[in-house]
Amino acid sequence: MINQRIDRSQHLAWLEGVRILAVVMLLLYYAQMGFTNSAYTPQPTGLVSNLRYLAVAMSTFPKQGALPYFLSLPSWFGFQFIDVFVLISGFSLMLSLKGKPLNVGIFLKRRLIQILFPFWAVAWLSFPVMWAIAMATKTAFPSPWDVFAGISFPLLYDYNGEMLMATSRSWGVVWLILSFSVLFPFLWQLLQRWGAANLAVVCVLLTIAYRAIAIYILGGHPTYVIWDTQVGGQPFALFLSKLGTFAIGMAVGDLSLKDEGPVYWSSPRALTIGAVFYIVGFVCQFYTWGWIFADLLLSVGLGLGCMVMCRILAGQRQIAAFFVALGGYTYTFFLLHGLVVDRSLQWVVQGDATRYAVMLPIMIGITLGLAILIVYISPLIQRIVLGLLRDLDYVLTKSPALQRRFKEPQVGDEVCYQSEAGWIVLKVEKLLDEQEFFLCQVSDGRRSLWVNETDLEPAGKPFR
Repeated sequence: MINQRIDRSQHLAWLEGVRILAVVMLLLYYAQMGFTNSAYTPQPTGLVSNLRYLAVAMSTFPKQGALPYFLSLPSWFGFQFIDVFVLISGFSLMLSLKGKPLNVGIFLKRRLIQILFPFWAVAWLSFPVMWAIAMATKTAFPSPWDVFAGISFPLLYDYNGEMLMATSRSWGVVWLILSFSVLFPFLWQLLQRWGAANLAVVCVLLTIAYRAIAIYILGGHPTYVIWDTQVGGQPFALFLSKLGTFAIGMAVGDLSLKDEGPVYWSSPRALTIGAVFYIVGFVCQFYTWGWIFADLLLSVGLGLGCMVMCRILAGQRQIAAFFVALGGYTYTFFLLHGLVVDRSLQWVVQGDATRYAVMLPIMIGITLGLAILIVYISPLIQRIVLGLLRDLDYVLTKSPALQRRFKEPQVGDEVCYQSEAGWIVLKVEKLLDEQEFFLCQVSDGRRSLWVNETDLEPAGKPFR
């Protein structure tokens, strides 16, 4: 789900298509749940009983009205795309390494920047706007505690995301993204030692065991279910409930780097296997015992189906270009869609089915526009915040020997490389997917090298 502003090959354009489909389906799901006041969620009462409940919930919309059944039906199960995101996150992180060794420090630094600065940009900019709208319309505004939790995340957060969800329901998943980002280097090390298949099997077994404990001992239920249990959905908000899905994504990514695995399956084979997994998972979600396996099965089945569909669409050059162009905005789209949906339902739709149908494409368009805006504002916020922190560090550091530069190197700067003076910066290249990391070509008059900016020290005064 995280933005990676790099040139994508045509071969992986379908992956961006899956991301786009997933965030749109989540928007439709949250919109439908908000409009119907959560009229239906899967219940552990069996398949037939749930189909009856679903039919009653769908009667919320007029049969010949603005939102036909065939359009509303998939939205009731849009929550399943959260697990698709978890699956493709493990897959994408493996691809991002391109088969090279993992530098844990650099990986975590880049990953946290990718996750946190877009979130902060959304939070810091949305709260003033929401306050102004609340004052103008005399509507509710998040409490000071909820605002503080949002603007200071992850200084304040809880593992089930309730503090963030008080502002936007989609924000509650950000902690899960952080959890898997921090966990990924450890899982990658195990994958190198055990192999992709063994890692996936062990993580799936751990997930199955934990979900059984969460249901029968801890008294919980999946987060998308409304059911009276001892602790609600809290046990299923923990990353352990989705660890197997993430590990499967990593395993598939590892195989893909070797030109093997499900990514290279034929469409009939992928659809057949995906359909079996999805059908079994779909039935499992309606039984208490089935909650143990449902999300794992649904993520694999839905992931394969989406892969095939988006791979076929990406066969058209224009559609592939469309996927690549918009795929980089899916994370900010995800962060924003709950805010747009909630306010649209509150201020415009107000329970009217026709308004709701008209507003659906408008909500998607508004969210996309804001997501694009945030993507371009986020680097500016990142630069300002990091610049202020570096300036503060430089001013407060007493020992000149410990003072570190607080600006990027420039061509012509005299630098020390590996504590050796006499090097001059010849060229500076900013990595395309980051705003913070630079590669520098330096020379001592006899040789030139490409090195990371962090390997250099200023010779004399700090870099400009």
